[in-house]
Amino acid sequence: MRARAAGLAGLAALLLGGCMVGPDYTKPSVPMTSIYKEADGWKVAQPGDHLPRGQWWVILGDPELHALEEQVAAANQNLKIAEARLREARALVRFNRAALFPTISAGFGISSIRDSANRPFLTPNVNTGSSGDLLFSLDMSYEIDLWGRVRRTVAAARNEAQATAADLETARLSLQAELAMDYFELRAADAQKQLLDATVKAFEAALRLTTNRFQGGAAPKSDVAQAQTQLDTTLAQATDVTVQRAQLEHAIATLIGKPPAAFSLSPRPLDTPPPDIPVGLPSQLLERRPDIAAAERRVAEANEQIGIAKAAYYPTLMLNASVGFEGSSFGNALNASSLLWAVGASITQTIFDGGRRRATSDAARAAYDATVAGYRQTTLTAFQQVEDNLAALRILEQEAQQQRRAVESAQLSLQLFTNRYRGGVDNYLQVITAQTVTLSNQRNEIDILRRRMDASVLLVKALGGGWDVAELPKP
Repeated sequence: MRARAAGLAGLAALLLGGCMVGPDYTKPSVPMTSIYKEADGWKVAQPGDHLPRGQWWVILGDPELHALEEQVAAANQNLKIAEARLREARALVRFNRAALFPTISAGFGISSIRDSANRPFLTPNVNTGSSGDLLFSLDMSYEIDLWGRVRRTVAAARNEAQATAADLETARLSLQAELAMDYFELRAADAQKQLLDATVKAFEAALRLTTNRFQGGAAPKSDVAQAQTQLDTTLAQATDVTVQRAQLEHAIATLIGKPPAAFSLSPRPLDTPPPDIPVGLPSQLLERRPDIAAAERRVAEANEQIGIAKAAYYPTLMLNASVGFEGSSFGNALNASSLLWAVGASITQTIFDGGRRRATSDAARAAYDATVAGYRQTTLTAFQQVEDNLAALRILEQEAQQQRRAVESAQLSLQLFTNRYRGGVDNYLQVITAQTVTLSNQRNEIDILRRRMDASVLLVKALGGGWDVAELPKP
């Protein structure tokens, strides 16, 4: 008796718990290096000194940018789309998890039936009469998850929800980085405008000088024409910068969820030095990039799909039960003699499907291979982005020093040629050339600073912006 009871208990455990068919998930390997190629001269991040959690832009040291970034999460519409998709993915987890429990439904039916006297095979003049029926029922159906199909479906939905949560963080980081880059480009446009406005004043003074010398007979009229041309060209450049600034201001307004007409930023030249950014180790990048986390979670989801496809080769066991009352009128519907019930089980096994299950299984394995390749490619792209921006910052720092010396040399050259022109030693063409070279070098210096700030933002983005895989929800 004890052995029989143990056997029955084991059978019940098998039926209720089932087993899992299909491969267990193992996180795929990715190409990895111990250090970055561009690591020389960069501080390695320690556990306590990496990018600030969430508000990574504080390292850029601009309070106005900080205030703008705070508005992205609350008002950006693209971010709201990503957040809604996360809620949808979480709802699908609950939807699929419901299949682990029985489905119970209640029903009430009432009918009155009168049979036709002219039905086939009926003797003529037979009184068929009429009848009524009342039915109260409670029905239950339940699929025993013998092979783990339902559990794997729930796990796949959970992995997709986690991937969608990482997608939300990727969208948030991308929008924050886009705002920071637009902001620094706008400030660079302000710096260009300030430089061009100051240059216009200098060229106006040069025009007065050439006019006075022409009126005094010390210079030809061509000098006046050249000075006027130089002034008008610079005025056009100063006007053109305002187009770019207006477009950048409109882009920032859209990012923070405001109509461009309701938003403005007062001019302020870019003068923020690039920050020192601790870069961490390559292996830490896998934990700090939400897009890598999303790709890995989708690999896990694809692995579950292989198990789901394999479960289709095994029989399906359904339990069904029904209890209720049936009578011919309200008076006898709830009598004890009107009680009805039924309990049963059914096993269904597909014998032939023309290769549909095999095709589904092959498709699931191909999709898994594709997601693994996508995960590895995402990781390689992340390493490339870090290396690109480390190299850009290193090289641009050297270029900024070289450009500063070029600006100083050009300013000295302009001063010397202007003095020689005043003394009648050189013609005005030398001054025009020196003015053009000086302005070009000054504008290039501003552009290098803008590129350094952009590279800093892109490096923070490439490092994950202070995000960590531990922040993935457990739906």
